[in-house]
Amino acid sequence: MSVPDSPLVFELLASDGSARRGQVTTARGTFQTPVFMPVGTRGAVIHLDATDYEQLGLEVVLANTYHLLARPGIDVVEALGGLHGFSGWNGHFLTDSGGFQIMSLGRRPGGANEPSGRDSSAHDAKSKVDDEGVTFRSTYDGSQMRLTPEDAVDAQRRLGSDIQMALDICPELPAPPDEVREATERTHLWAARAAAAMDVARRDGTASGQALFGICQGGIDPGLRRGSAETLASIGFDGYGIGGLSVGESRSEMGPALQAATDVLPADRPRYLMGVGDPARIVDAVAAGVDMFDCVLPSRLGRHGTALTPQGRINIRNARFARDATPLDTRDDGADGRPRPGARFSRGYLRHLMSVNEPTASRILTLHNIAFLNDLVADARAAIEAGGFDRFREQVNEVWG
Repeated sequence: MSVPDSPLVFELLASDGSARRGQVTTARGTFQTPVFMPVGTRGAVIHLDATDYEQLGLEVVLANTYHLLARPGIDVVEALGGLHGFSGWNGHFLTDSGGFQIMSLGRRPGGANEPSGRDSSAHDAKSKVDDEGVTFRSTYDGSQMRLTPEDAVDAQRRLGSDIQMALDICPELPAPPDEVREATERTHLWAARAAAAMDVARRDGTASGQALFGICQGGIDPGLRRGSAETLASIGFDGYGIGGLSVGESRSEMGPALQAATDVLPADRPRYLMGVGDPARIVDAVAAGVDMFDCVLPSRLGRHGTALTPQGRINIRNARFARDATPLDTRDDGADGRPRPGARFSRGYLRHLMSVNEPTASRILTLHNIAFLNDLVADARAAIEAGGFDRFREQVNEVWG
């Protein structure tokens, strides 16, 4: 169903099969789709800041409610101007509700602090979910926290994001069918409550201009996925996230589940596949009608010395690069005239920096990897406009498939 008085407009500019090239207009401005959104979990993409976002030509950056709720606290971010004033970034922010982090960090000892090797007894408690919400322990200090669908809407409203996500439950795959079904049904209950809370906030003027996306769940079961998409569409959201994929299943398992959702999600609303940054999965999803993507992949790989290239991944720590004068990125400047972040530095130089643990290397590789995925979705947009997306997808999969 259409969303009355939605602050977000999706305009379809071109299509090629199910692949869509569009433009999203919000109260803040516009962004082009398909789009890749780097993840700035705690309010910044690791090693980068707002000046980097501008130089990269980013249009949307993701931040995470779970982490900001814990540190520095929603009240601090709100007092310092919301996410935009806090970070100095004037582009779009999308905030995840934190549901995925609550579930994933609650499954393992120590949560995000696990690699430190410290005593994790205060952090071991698994997240406890009931129909009203979820109780969990902070991954930072072990303190008990509680989040309901209404709390998640209010927290993201105060953060001031342009697009916020409804609280959901993301089961880790593989999972028993009954567990996936229960999580999906509870996600629907929470989605309806989130939509009602947003409606109240819009009517009282505290969330004017802010969009809310519901999240489709259902594991790899196409029937559950289709039913979830239909349920969310009947509630009505400004856009739709597709969550709970790329969490352990194969590409062959992901494809039918994804297609089942996009087949029935409203065509006049943007569709967002959450947590996917692999080039092959991105183009597969674009072919299924997905418009938006996010992932920690480019920054995580960059921190560990891996670069994304037209020939595939390369590990810059490899000894074969020790005397390699070839630039990391040998392509011409981008279509917008911006020099590519990896074009200035040789592979030998970057290997040296990584080998002595110089953080500059991780920064350069992160910039390069994000630019690579930006180029990928820009090329996808151009291919859709030209009616050549199938061939473009084949070319990407020849390297990344």
